[in-house]
Amino acid sequence: MHNTTPTRRALTTLAVAAAVALGATGTAVAAPQAPAAHAATTTASTTAGTYTLHSIADLAAQRLATADLVAAAKFGTSSPIDDPAREQQVLDAVAAQAEQLGADPDAVRKVFRDQIEANKLVQRGLFQRWTDHPDQAPTSRPDLSVVRVEINRINTELVKALAATTADRSGYVCYPELYISAAQVRHERHLDRLHTEALFRALPSVCES
Repeated sequence: MHNTTPTRRALTTLAVAAAVALGATGTAVAAPQAPAAHAATTTASTTAGTYTLHSIADLAAQRLATADLVAAAKFGTSSPIDDPAREQQVLDAVAAQAEQLGADPDAVRKVFRDQIEANKLVQRGLFQRWTDHPDQAPTSRPDLSVVRVEINRINTELVKALAATTADRSGYVCYPELYISAAQVRHERHLDRLHTEALFRALPSVCES
């Protein structure tokens, strides 16, 4: 286990520097898209089954894209952003998948806890934005059950990627490589400030597995 406190501080500094260098200074939030649009953006390396640290960063970004849809489905309803029962279902499912693939289920759970918190960070940011600017609020409500199908697909791919990159994630070189990959993904996917912040929030436990 690495000494995570100074490491996370260093990575936070690196994340901010990388985001600024790549121009992640905008605040615009794109309108929620259908899940199929996100599914179509899977990277070539992931599609081919060759997983890398870049694949993990990109899958994390894909998962964050679903937060826009979840937020749109919940905004203006009684459905809370925090959903402990659903979160536990996700954690149990990915741990079971990890065991089937010979990966450490506890390590995978830890990664997905970060993924869930990052997703909620986006939802809270969008809720605040739409509350402050009602004219920017979504005008349609996505079907949450359909969105969750897409989330489950990404979860499965991410577990596979974590299982396939155990060696890459076990060394100290993982940290710089992962966060360089995250900066590249931010640029490739044109992430705004909110989603860039969430992307880096989603990744700290990847290299602690």
